[in-house]
Amino acid sequence: MADETADTRPAPAPSTGQAPDDTGHQNGGHTVTTTPASPQDDVVTTRHTLRVGRRTLRYTATTGRVVLRDEVFEDGKFTGFKPKAEMSLTAYVVDAPAGTNRPVTFAFNGGPGSSSVWLHLGLFGPRRVVMGDVGELLAPPYALEDNAQSLLAVSDLVFIDPVSTGYSRAVEGGTTKDYHGYTGDIESVGELIRLWTTRHNRWMSPKFLAGESYGTLRAAALAEHLQTRHGMYLNGVMLISSVLDLGSIGLHEPEDRGYANFLPTYAAVAHYHGKHGRRSLRSVLAEAEGYAARDYPWVLSRGNRLTRAERAEAVTTLARLTGLSEDYVDRADLRIEHVRFFTELLRDQRLAVGRLDSRFTGPLGSALAEAYDADPSHDAIAGPYAAAWNHYVRSELEYKNDLPYVQISAKAHEEWSYKEFEGRAVNVAPKLARAMRANPHLRVHVAYGYHDGATPYFAAQDVIAHLQVPQSLVDNIEHAYYEAGHMMYVHEPSRLQQSADLADFVTRASQP
Repeated sequence: MADETADTRPAPAPSTGQAPDDTGHQNGGHTVTTTPASPQDDVVTTRHTLRVGRRTLRYTATTGRVVLRDEVFEDGKFTGFKPKAEMSLTAYVVDAPAGTNRPVTFAFNGGPGSSSVWLHLGLFGPRRVVMGDVGELLAPPYALEDNAQSLLAVSDLVFIDPVSTGYSRAVEGGTTKDYHGYTGDIESVGELIRLWTTRHNRWMSPKFLAGESYGTLRAAALAEHLQTRHGMYLNGVMLISSVLDLGSIGLHEPEDRGYANFLPTYAAVAHYHGKHGRRSLRSVLAEAEGYAARDYPWVLSRGNRLTRAERAEAVTTLARLTGLSEDYVDRADLRIEHVRFFTELLRDQRLAVGRLDSRFTGPLGSALAEAYDADPSHDAIAGPYAAAWNHYVRSELEYKNDLPYVQISAKAHEEWSYKEFEGRAVNVAPKLARAMRANPHLRVHVAYGYHDGATPYFAAQDVIAHLQVPQSLVDNIEHAYYEAGHMMYVHEPSRLQQSADLADFVTRASQP
C-alpha cells in the first residue's frame, strides 16, 4: 500500500512546512532570482500495536501534511497543477491479509474552526487522553493511555484537520478565505478524502464519515458532494452532536422554533443540577418534550393575543421545567436564550453552567453578568487535549513541526462565510436526504447528549424526522442517547457505550 511519501515532487520546505520566500543573490555580476519551492507532502510513518480484548492489532500510523493542488487552465489550455493548501491528517491502517477490504472512517470535528483532536484522542483513536470528569478533573500535565475501545478494531481511521486548524494551512501566497466558508471547506476536505482513498487503493473498502457538531453539517454535505463530484458512495455517516439546520437552534437569526427546541435540554440540565427533586430524568424529559412539541410553539406564536391566564400558565410551566424563576421567565418574554440560561440557572451559587457539557460548572466572573465570560466545560477539556496531542504527535508519532497545532481557530470562525445561504437558514438536511435517495444502502447513526447545550438533542431529532426520504429509508437511520454533553465521551460510561454503539454500526453497515 502506497503512502503519501510516494509522491515525486520538489525538495521539502523548511520544518514549518511553508515554502521559502523569494530571494535574490549575485552570481557573476548577474542577479539570480530563486522562486519559492513548491510545497511537498510532509508525512512520517510509524509502527504500533494495540491490545483489544484478546486480539493484538498491528497498525501503521501516518501523520503530517498533504499538499492539495488545483488543475490550472489559462486561455483554455492546461498549464499544470498549482498547490493551494497543506492539510494535516493522521491515518491509522491495521495490518490485514491481502484481499481484505477493511472499512475506513474519515473523522473530523466542527466549529467551524475546530481541529479533529477531540474525536481523535477522546473517542476513536488508539490512544486516548486521561483527564477525569466532573468533580474529579485531574491536574496538569495529564496523561495518555491505550484505548482498548478504539474504533480501529473494526475500521481504519483518517483524522482530518480543515484549513487553519491543526497543522493545516493555505500555501504561501494563498488566502485562507478560500477555505473559511461552506463551499471551500466541503471541497477541500472532500479532495483530501478522494486523494487519500485513491493513493491507498481504498475505493473498494466500505467508507464512512464521522463528524461532530459543525462536523455533522460537513459530513452530511460531504456525503452528497463525494457521490456527485467523484461517484464515491458511502456505507455510513456518523453524526455526533448533530446540527444540520442552524435555524433549528436559532443560530444567527433567533427563531421561536429554536427556543422550543432548546427546552428539553434546559429541563435535562435543571434535573442534573437538582432542580427537579426526586423525579427521574426520563419523566422530566417526557414532560418537556411534550410541551416543546405542542403547547410551547403555540404559546410563542400567539404573541400579545395570549390571555393573562394563558401567559401565567406558560410562565409557571417553563419555570418549573427549566429551574429558573417565574420572574425571569416572564421578563424574558417566555423566550430563554441559551447562554443566558447557563449564566442564570445557578446564579444564586455564583456559578455558570457549561454550554458544551452542562454537567460542568465554574465560578462567574461577576454575579451580575448577563452572560458568562467563559464556558466552564471548554475550560475543563482544552488543556488536557492540548497537552496530550502535543506530546503524542512528537514522542509517539514522531512528527516534528514548529507550527502551533491549532485546536480552535478563531480566525476561521470569524471569517466563516455562509454566502451560499444568503437570506435563509443554513440547512444541509436536503443534501443528506439526496445522498440517501441516490444510495439506498447509506446508513446514518445519530448520537445525542442530553446535557449538550450547543447542539440540543430535540432540535436534531426534529431535523432528522423531517428528512425528505421515502419511508423505506427511514429504517436506515438509528439514534443513540447519552447522559452527557457535546463531547459525550468525556463521561466514562457514555464513552464505553458509544464506542460499542459505533463499532456495531460500522460492522453492520459494512455488510453486503
